Amino acid sequence: MTTTTLAVLVPLLPFLGAAAGLLLGRTAPGMVRPLAVLPTLAAAAIAVLVAVRQGGGKAIDASTQLTPTGSVPIDLALHLDGFAVLVAVLVGVVASCVQIYSTGYLRDDPRYPSYAALVSLFTSAMLLVVYSGDLMVLLVGWEIMGICSYFLVGHYWETPEARAASLKAFLVTKLGDVPFLIGLFALAADAGTFRITGILGSVAAGGIEHPTLVALLLLAGVAGKSAQFPLHTWLPDAMAGPTPVSALIHAATMVAAGIYFVARLLPVFAASAAALIVLAVMAAVTMVGSGLAALAQDDIKRVLAYSTIGQLGYMSGALAVGDRGAAVFHLLSHGAFKALLFLAAGVIIHAAGTNSLAAMSRMSGLTKRIPDAFWTMTVALLALAAIPPFAGFFSKEAVLVAAEHAALGESEVAPGVAGWTVLVSGLITALLTAAYATRLWLLAFRGRGAEAPDHGRQPIAMNAVLWVLAIPSLGFGLTVGYLDDWFDGHSLTPTVTTGVLGTGVALVGGLITYGTWRAIQYRAGAARIPLGAVAAHPEAPPSVVEAEAIAAHTPAYGDIAAAPDPADPGRLLLGPLHRHAAAGFHLDAVYSALFVRPVRAAAQLVSFLDREVVETYVRGSGTGTRWLGAAVRRAQTGNVQTYLSALLAGSVVLAIAAVVLSNVNAGS
Repeated sequence: MTTTTLAVLVPLLPFLGAAAGLLLGRTAPGMVRPLAVLPTLAAAAIAVLVAVRQGGGKAIDASTQLTPTGSVPIDLALHLDGFAVLVAVLVGVVASCVQIYSTGYLRDDPRYPSYAALVSLFTSAMLLVVYSGDLMVLLVGWEIMGICSYFLVGHYWETPEARAASLKAFLVTKLGDVPFLIGLFALAADAGTFRITGILGSVAAGGIEHPTLVALLLLAGVAGKSAQFPLHTWLPDAMAGPTPVSALIHAATMVAAGIYFVARLLPVFAASAAALIVLAVMAAVTMVGSGLAALAQDDIKRVLAYSTIGQLGYMSGALAVGDRGAAVFHLLSHGAFKALLFLAAGVIIHAAGTNSLAAMSRMSGLTKRIPDAFWTMTVALLALAAIPPFAGFFSKEAVLVAAEHAALGESEVAPGVAGWTVLVSGLITALLTAAYATRLWLLAFRGRGAEAPDHGRQPIAMNAVLWVLAIPSLGFGLTVGYLDDWFDGHSLTPTVTTGVLGTGVALVGGLITYGTWRAIQYRAGAARIPLGAVAAHPEAPPSVVEAEAIAAHTPAYGDIAAAPDPADPGRLLLGPLHRHAAAGFHLDAVYSALFVRPVRAAAQLVSFLDREVVETYVRGSGTGTRWLGAAVRRAQTGNVQTYLSALLAGSVVLAIAAVVLSNVNAGS
């Protein structure tokens, strides 16, 4: 079987699994789990085979015309280069782990068949984006992921948090998709094709007339899909969905799609220095702002959500300095340890009966209850904090090295200001990342107080995938010297300067947070204050516990994000900034004032005019007709004498009128 045929099967198998799962979910419930897991596992295995065959060599292209359009043709095309085949492996592996994990996590969920089918469709759409060589076909996968995220984030639709989060995710990403679509058409109009190879050839020949405008339009869609400032606000709220969905969205689909898109079309963005500077500033604000926000969150999943936003900022920063190899390397590394972090968080939430770090910090013995989650999450947090030799160290250093080269004027693509912006913000974010990773670990696993409840061992399907993902989280970075061929032949090895700086600031951030936590522990009575939002039925299945924990957070603390916990080191470290960071620096309030309220006011005005003006005329015409009909109906008595009398009276009136008019005319 040819490599091209195998590549076609990779997105096709999860799609067929999704269709079969939806069709057989009710009639053959015993087939749902095999149809969810096996096609995804097969797709992952084939993706590995495709990657081995491609081998980081020359890109493999294949296409057939999908439909004649009369102008710019649309092709069903594959473009398999080193980046595509490696990202496809990531998507397949993470999606397989999520499907296996979900068989235990949602084992008693009545909506599991539709959930599993949507996850498979989500996976298929992302694989279509990864392998596609035509922008219109890529757009199909792009939009399918958007609708899948809407349904999956809103899986717990009984809770208002999930309903609001799914709608917000859909609307915010669609807000970015409108200029994105315009940018795609403008790009294709200039290049004369939707084929990625054709577009890149046109860019090299200087055939794009308005590169800055096109790049900025495309960046709007990327900002929405990859949760970059200022369209990042949907991602923390999306934590109202099931934990496996969070792992899939954050690690291998949806948010990764925007970064991958820019990496694919980087020459388009590199054709405009202004676009690269905008991307660098967007990445810098995203990195630093999300790091501060993560340090103030109480919900363990919201900490990880803001962490994802920051790590995507690193990837955007690498692209802003013209190094797509570093961006995709960090995308792959981050996908492994972020999937592990979320899936381990699901185990922790079930064991503790809460998603609140404040509540976990008042429990003891949690590490003994869930040793698998403890050890694997420790590995993932070390990778997140970029401590050597974990995977995050190598990939984050690749980004910092690229920024350093651009800052020193050694980049042929990026301006120096973009390099300095990414380098400085990247080092600040490294400190913040280590700080919130340390805070999460201390509050979750070093709590003091009542013994954590014992709900028994987690299902083996949940624990097994944690160890599978721990392997690349620990060792993927060590392959840096063997992957050059897959990354344009560009070396990603860390340098001494950035290695020392990055590791140094990370250690400083972790040690400061640990010292602050130790100081707070000795504060009189701080740790004994009862505080916590706990699920009503902590012994229930994991998905039920999570839904109840999410619903309990706001009633307990008055806030979905923060908790008034005096024993929180993040509160002391951030000081007066804590309140603003916990609220995401009030960006939602700004959007509400600038957009939501005016739109609602306009809608109310239109409703008033429709009700009081338009409907008044409509009702008036109807009322007049009704009155006229009533008057005519009164004359229809069926009495012949009455009709004759009326006829005679009418004749008399007409005769009198005729005489009067004739006299008037004669007198004039």
